[in-house]
Amino acid sequence: MVRLCSSSPTRASILREHGVDFIQSKVDFDEESLPYTNGAHFVYHASKGKMSSALNLYGVEEMPLLTADTVVVSEDGEILRKAGDEDEAYRILERLSGSAISIVTSLHFHSKGGIFSDLSSTGYEFSTFESSDVERYIRSGEWRGKAGACMVEGFCKKYITSFRGLESTAMGLQIERLIPWLNL
Repeated sequence: MVRLCSSSPTRASILREHGVDFIQSKVDFDEESLPYTNGAHFVYHASKGKMSSALNLYGVEEMPLLTADTVVVSEDGEILRKAGDEDEAYRILERLSGSAISIVTSLHFHSKGGIFSDLSSTGYEFSTFESSDVERYIRSGEWRGKAGACMVEGFCKKYITSFRGLESTAMGLQIERLIPWLNL
């Protein structure tokens, strides 16, 4: 049994799909206080900060702790965070349309048997998004809570022209890298 210290339904779904027993508990960490403009540095320190908060709340006596954070990084290196409203989601999706991005996820796993950290990136190239699809996606609200308003497993999937890396990394939890550590 693992304590997933994240409110992400996608991370919970990934664990379920891989047969990992878990409970889900949100931890508070102020990501906005982080000064990093590099996507990899940002997610590493965000997931590490979440782990510090989780350790303060729960320790590892009861069960192992798992934290993660994900950002989308544009071709020019800008971190595209979660959109705050529909206008911001439109602006972000305009940047993604017909471009290349990296989705960077950092995870931290802490158990009695050891500590594991992983920083992974998956790159995508997209064709140009159809405006009617963008409209439907925005109205659906599925972009809410998603880094870069991006769902590579949903809206963006039909526009992917190429990718390199693990799809699970892009979805917010590189489960293939975590599984060997779950039985320690």
